[in-house]
Amino acid sequence: MKAGAGISWPSRPARPVAEVALSLMLAAVLGLGVGFAVHSLTAGTAASPAIVSTHFGMHGEATWAAGAHPAPPIETLPDQTGHLFSLASLRGRSVAIVFFDSHCTQECPLEGRELASAEQSLPAAQRPVLVAVSVNPLDTPASAAHAAKAWGLASVGPWHWLMGTRRQLAPVWAAYHVYVSPHPVNGDIQHTEVVYLIDRRGDMRSGYLYPFLPGFVTSDLRTLAGSKRA
Repeated sequence: MKAGAGISWPSRPARPVAEVALSLMLAAVLGLGVGFAVHSLTAGTAASPAIVSTHFGMHGEATWAAGAHPAPPIETLPDQTGHLFSLASLRGRSVAIVFFDSHCTQECPLEGRELASAEQSLPAAQRPVLVAVSVNPLDTPASAAHAAKAWGLASVGPWHWLMGTRRQLAPVWAAYHVYVSPHPVNGDIQHTEVVYLIDRRGDMRSGYLYPFLPGFVTSDLRTLAGSKRA
């Protein structure tokens, strides 16, 4: 982290201590050049923070300058089609990377619908390719397709749902500093709910912990789609 970079996360509903710790580590480890300010608008709530300043042209709770932080490669997981996925193959397109459980009935569907809403506000040509990395080894092509359709993601743009065993998935979770609980809690797999926005050169530019305001995600995606440097 650059000296003097200020990092703080907005108020959020209570989460498992381990997840909170990992979320803070995410900010600290990935926060090279990060700076941001947040506060809650009168019209908002503590669970829906509003970001009032931009850094590197982005609104995320964590932001990176163009070219400063290449997204960790993803080369070893198949998507819902059974074909091996390569993040590098998406160069030239903006990308949104999320971490989902297709069987989830709590936060994942909410985050998925918010992300779909953010994408729907954009012309089709400006929408990102969605890359959902599974946090549940029990995900299948059928369950992924069902979730993507139910959450509104399948209809807004191209998407890939990456699957595998916990051993296969864990290196990707680690590379993106995502905590995934080893055992379900009340039937739900606790994990860091985060979305990363990647520019057309494959660099990380903006990161949001859920809950986020879709309008800010839309704005960042529009910037990435229209920037000559992105």
